[in-house]
Amino acid sequence: MTDNPKDHPTGNAEKSPDDWTTGDEPMTGAQASYLKTLSEEAHAEFDDTLTKAEASKKIDALQDKTGRGA
Repeated sequence: MTDNPKDHPTGNAEKSPDDWTTGDEPMTGAQASYLKTLSEEAHAEFDDTLTKAEASKKIDALQDKTGRGA
């Protein structure tokens, strides 16, 4: 008998963007908005052509740079 993933909801809550099944789709509106804000704060170029996975990685990098990271 296998474990029910719902019994451990946080066990798989975080996946690498490289493993996302929808990672190659265009970034979401929320990602674009936050990424634009972070880019402005970090004086970095905003690229509106990123995929979901690319945007996630860029957000992580800019959070580190701006001090907004967890």
